[in-house]
Amino acid sequence: MPTILLTGFEPFGGDAVNPSGEAVQIVASRWRGSERLVTAVLPVTFSGAAARLCELLAEHRPDVVIATGLAGGRAAIGVERVAVNLVDARIPDNDGAQPVDEPSVPGAATAHLSTLPVKEIARRIASAGIPAEVSYSAGTFVCNHVFFTALEAAASGTRAGFIHVPWSTEHAPAGSASLPLDQIADALDIAVRTSFEVTIDATVPAGTLH
Repeated sequence: MPTILLTGFEPFGGDAVNPSGEAVQIVASRWRGSERLVTAVLPVTFSGAAARLCELLAEHRPDVVIATGLAGGRAAIGVERVAVNLVDARIPDNDGAQPVDEPSVPGAATAHLSTLPVKEIARRIASAGIPAEVSYSAGTFVCNHVFFTALEAAASGTRAGFIHVPWSTEHAPAGSASLPLDQIADALDIAVRTSFEVTIDATVPAGTLH
């Protein structure tokens, strides 16, 4: 049975909730697909998140990995295309660690590209009426660290990528861009199904000028 690993994150930075973790739990609760869906909420720590991800990869040997995280301030679902081998933490993680200018994986490549059909995922989410875009920066905090680790650690034949989500409308700070939590969960569900159905990405422009 094909297996997908879908992860979100716990709250961080003093926030009470993290919509990525909440949305992943919603997707799991209503999953009716024929594929096996494995979900997890990762700690927002550099050491803990990478270690837990690697444990999940070894235990479940998924065909597809989609990690998700919060990008507060964004107004759309961001399907990430590039993971960089760099940790440069602007704030401490939930363990108080704040590494600066360190590699995610020593000795690995400078960057990896997502192996998911990022353009088609973004297109299908947008077609469902949910704002979505291909993003070219996953930052340099724990989200990017997990994204790079997933691509580096995944077994041959396993496709992996990362999706950033905005604040949920239910818990967004005043004045912040947001989407309803149900829409965020719907977007992740679309991403999961698209990743199973599409192996060759759409050949359409999705680049940026800056």
